[in-house]
Amino acid sequence: MTNSDLTMEGPADRRAHAPMRAGPANAVGRFKVSVHRSMEPLEAEWRLLDGLAVNSLHHAYDLCRSWAETHGSDLVLLRVTLDGELFLILPLELNHGRLFRTARLIGTEHSNLNTGLFASDASAVTTPDLAAMLDREIRLALRGLADVVALDKVPSTWRGGVSPFASLPGATNPNPSYQLPLLGSIERTLAQINAKRRRKKMRISERRLAEMGGYEYVVANTAEEASVLLDTFFRQKAARFATLGLPDVFQETETQAFFHTLAARRSGDVKLMELNAIRLKGEHDGRIIAVAGLSRKADHVICQFGSIDDVLAGDASPGELLFYKMIDRLAAEGVRLFDFGVGDQPYKRSWCTIETPLRDILLPVTLAGHLASLRHRLVVWAKRMVKANKSVYARIQRTRRLRQSAISGKNAA
Repeated sequence: MTNSDLTMEGPADRRAHAPMRAGPANAVGRFKVSVHRSMEPLEAEWRLLDGLAVNSLHHAYDLCRSWAETHGSDLVLLRVTLDGELFLILPLELNHGRLFRTARLIGTEHSNLNTGLFASDASAVTTPDLAAMLDREIRLALRGLADVVALDKVPSTWRGGVSPFASLPGATNPNPSYQLPLLGSIERTLAQINAKRRRKKMRISERRLAEMGGYEYVVANTAEEASVLLDTFFRQKAARFATLGLPDVFQETETQAFFHTLAARRSGDVKLMELNAIRLKGEHDGRIIAVAGLSRKADHVICQFGSIDDVLAGDASPGELLFYKMIDRLAAEGVRLFDFGVGDQPYKRSWCTIETPLRDILLPVTLAGHLASLRHRLVVWAKRMVKANKSVYARIQRTRRLRQSAISGKNAA
């Protein structure tokens, strides 16, 4: 799907695509912001904007609705016009902490890329002066509702354009995201990286799995199949987090319900959650040894999560094999960008040729919000320093594993 494919009838469509003009240095009064506490009044315009390829699929109407329904979100949605034309929908939810009220993007703790829902030519017309005025109007609109606005994991540039948020104040997120361009076939795609080494790893995986009775690559075609694979992922990931001494970010009932809702939902050209897996044959017939959840919008696919069965087939690298199979299929289907998501891990660097820096944008609304912004910057700085020092990071990881082992032993007793 391209932007030209999105020409539809109706006033909302014309507002989203109407030519905007870069404003004069004095941008006062050009923006108008309205605050909405429910999604339904914005649905038509929202769906129009989330159909644009440059807007993150994490802001899709159905995805945000699924998150809000499963988590009981306190929504605060901003509709922004520029010179009377639709410019932006900012889908926020309120987090009521002990000290601060934070307006953050819906479901951001499980998102890999945040852009906001901008009109098609917003990037082209946004000047630093205009962005500063947008910043001011957002803060004014949220007075009395939030202390700080936190827009995290926002790329300054994305798919050839500059984000209208690029000049707003923030800090570099300690975790970039990683992408691999798909070039129409697995052969051309692998030519960008070490194709010979990659094929050798796949052959080793297949040989080891053949010794176990063979395998098949499966894509869930029904909600029931997807549900089974999701539950398998949750079990495998919980075991992996326990081994690493890390908290299980998928353990909450609401979060699992959210992903089950996505997997059961069908949204036309946008696939909010597609479950892929490697399934064994032979002696271990039916055993799932690798799972990955993909989201697809137009020619962009994001791998939202993945897991493997370390106990049964860890030495066969089933996760690497699953990525190979998914990329092979998606390249042939016309996908142009496979996104491995947020987080610096060796397997991502081995696959990817693009590293995308992300920023956390912080807009204080109150004095408390300024303190929250300072605290966030200090936390981000500390994380960057720790990750930059490999020996310190390794010690922290060992401590986590030991602590988790002690907790597990105590629970078992």
